[in-house]
Amino acid sequence: MSKSPLPKPTESELEILQVLWQQGPTTVRAVNDELSRKRDVGYTTTLKLLQLMLDKGLVLRDDDSRTHVYRAAVREEETQGLLLDRFVEAAFGGSAMKLVMQALGNRRTSKEELQQIRTLLNDMENQKGDTAKDDTNELA
Repeated sequence: MSKSPLPKPTESELEILQVLWQQGPTTVRAVNDELSRKRDVGYTTTLKLLQLMLDKGLVLRDDDSRTHVYRAAVREEETQGLLLDRFVEAAFGGSAMKLVMQALGNRRTSKEELQQIRTLLNDMENQKGDTAKDDTNELA
């Protein structure tokens, strides 16, 4: 059985998912209150978006109590990965290097961030080295 592809959330749906990922299962009112901190959004708009997200499989709804409680049906990391993959493909022709070069060239990067990036790159190289060693051992 193949896993169905993750639905791509719109910007508004992504805002709601951010609230659900941060707060966990919550009511429409609580989601709307959080969204209203950043911009003016009506309760019925939030409710309608959550209903559409339920239809798309982005959220789940608990109907046990009088007040419906919604929770994210998609994981934050998977959704971020999906959106990033699509963005890199569309904006940078699939090149992670172009993305990184653009990000580092357009922003002021602190020494701490650069060190974290170096550590990440070293870890990635070490993991690839370990994989290459494993492949060599399997051939022997």
